[in-house]
Parts: sequence; C-alpha cells; structure tokens
Amino acid sequence: MSKDPIQMSLKEPARNQPLAEDAEAVPSRVREGILAVPGEFRLHFGGMLTSVSIAWRLTGPAGAPVVVALGGISATRRVWQPDEPRAGWWHEVVGPGLALDTAHYRVLSFDYLGASADSTGPRDGVPFPSVSAYDQAELLLRLINHLGVAFLRAIAGASYGGMVALAFGERYPDRVARLVVISAADRAHPMASAWRVVQRRIVKHAIASGQPAQGLELARALAMATYRSPEEFAARFSGAPRRANEGAEGEGFVLPVEEYLFARGAEYAQRYRPESFVCLSESIDLHRVDAARIFAPVTAIAVREDQLVPLGDMRAMVARLPNAELHEISSVYGHDAFLKENRRLAPIFANCLNVEGTA
Repeated sequence: MSKDPIQMSLKEPARNQPLAEDAEAVPSRVREGILAVPGEFRLHFGGMLTSVSIAWRLTGPAGAPVVVALGGISATRRVWQPDEPRAGWWHEVVGPGLALDTAHYRVLSFDYLGASADSTGPRDGVPFPSVSAYDQAELLLRLINHLGVAFLRAIAGASYGGMVALAFGERYPDRVARLVVISAADRAHPMASAWRVVQRRIVKHAIASGQPAQGLELARALAMATYRSPEEFAARFSGAPRRANEGAEGEGFVLPVEEYLFARGAEYAQRYRPESFVCLSESIDLHRVDAARIFAPVTAIAVREDQLVPLGDMRAMVARLPNAELHEISSVYGHDAFLKENRRLAPIFANCLNVEGTA
C-alpha cells in the first residue's frame, strides 16, 4: 500500500475530455481527464454500476511507449509530478533517471474504481458493490482504448496494483508486452487477510457508531505495523517510553512506536474515505487469478521481509506462470519496499523494459 500526500480538489472536467495540458511549463507532456463509461458496468462479483467515471493521467514524452504504473489501494493517478518531483506517490522510483525512467516512457495511471479520489466510489453512505481486480483491469482496457493506445510496453504494478496487472495479463495478454509485479501474488495469503479483516471490522464498527474517521485512524495504525519489517521497527522504535503527560504520574506511558502508528493513522484518516478503504481492502482479499492462464511475460519481484506477501507465495505463483522470472530482494521496508528501493529496482526495470543506462 502507498501514501499519496496530495489531497486533490480538481473540478471535474467535461466527460471524456482531457484536462488542460501544460506541455510548455514542464519538460514532459501531461494529459489528464475523466473517462465516462456509458451505460451499465457489470462487475465480476455480480454487482452493477451505472455512469462509471475513471480519472486518468498520462505523463511523459509525446510518442514514447506507454507503461501503466499502479500502486496500493491508496495510490492515485498522480504517480509523479514533472513540475514537483516529490509530489507523486511513486516519486522515489518514477522519474527521469529512476527505475521507471520517464525520459523513455509515458506513464499512465488512474484512480481505482471504489477508491477515495476522483473515480466512481462509495459516496455519502450509499452501499457500494464488491470490486475485483478484474473490474479494474477491464476499466484499464477501456481507458487505453479511449486514449488510442493499442499496446502497452508494460504494466508495473505493486501491491494491489500488481493484482490488477495479473488480472489484465490473464484477460488481455495481446495488449501488453510485459507485467512487472512487485509484492503481489495470484491470491491473498490468509494471514494477511486476517489482519485486513480486523481492520475492516474496526472501520465498519466506527461507521455504524458515527465515528468513521476515528475508525479509519485505528485501522490504518494497525495496517502500518504490517507494511514494514521487524528489523526497521527495532532500529527506529527501541527508545524508552514517555509519560502520556510529561511530569505527571498515573497517566500511563506512550511508546515510540505508538506515536508513529497513530500519527500515520491520523494523517491517513484526513485524506481517505473510510468506505473506500473497506471496499478496496476487501478487493485485495477477494483476489484470485488463474496464474496458468497468464501468458503475458511476467517479471515478479519479491521482498524477503514482506509480511503481507510472503516469499513462498511469490515463488509458488511464478512456478504456476507459463512465462515468468522471479527476482528476490531484501529491504527493511518490507511490503513498502516498492515505494523506496529505487536502487534495487532500477537494474530489474532496466533489464525487463530494455532500457540502457538507467541509474
């Protein structure tokens, strides 16, 4: 999962029209818009939506091959910002000279169906149907058709985005040259699902109690404990506890890790919709694709310290895939390594995307 520090306040543009482009202000061309999907959109698990809207963004040199970049359930279409390099959610990996080098590729992304950004999602407490990675893949197909992109150079998907990439590769192998799948398998691990089930119960209870933001803060705090490795927590949070009220007795103590978890939880609750968290967290746990039917070439990247997607699951998936290679890396960032480890990801991306000189 990933953090997106941007709170978007875009005014919705005309349907199926790009937002204003700013090609002269920045080196790379930026196109952005909202695709309106006409009629009924039938979902993989049997639900149905009408008037679905998908917000998208395409950034990079005009005419360059297109790579789709997808992240965790909190990721948005703002993968990187040419005019503000550290603003995008994948800014440590995507950009000029980085692992996904925007000097060579145009980067396409979209706000997930069901998420908390500008695509169709839960609003105002209205019940929202269950969403599958297959639904996200179908919307990606409709998006590239709308943009006139006949063939994707790759889909680079991490966490939930890797699940969407696998779903796309199974359904539409003739539209993509390669899948780059980081910390995502063909099905969710029951232990990871156990953590997420508790998180969703917390949020649902808080919504029913009239305290949705507080519930999301607690759920996100719990989730943060699963994203990184025990080694990183030991290095960062081994300090002594402090009294809840400095100088006062009988007020209890606050642990260093406690301050971190709840600070991140509070930050997240300010910018993400609780109902969207429930929707896409469930989508992760419902994820199951048929690896044997994914004929697009797959470069899988596993993180040995990942608590949510164990190395064994990645190895087992690669064994089931008809055309796949597995790269194993180590990182104290655990599941969040895809956000941080440009140095380790760069040579893998350069090799599988056939880019020379990626630093």
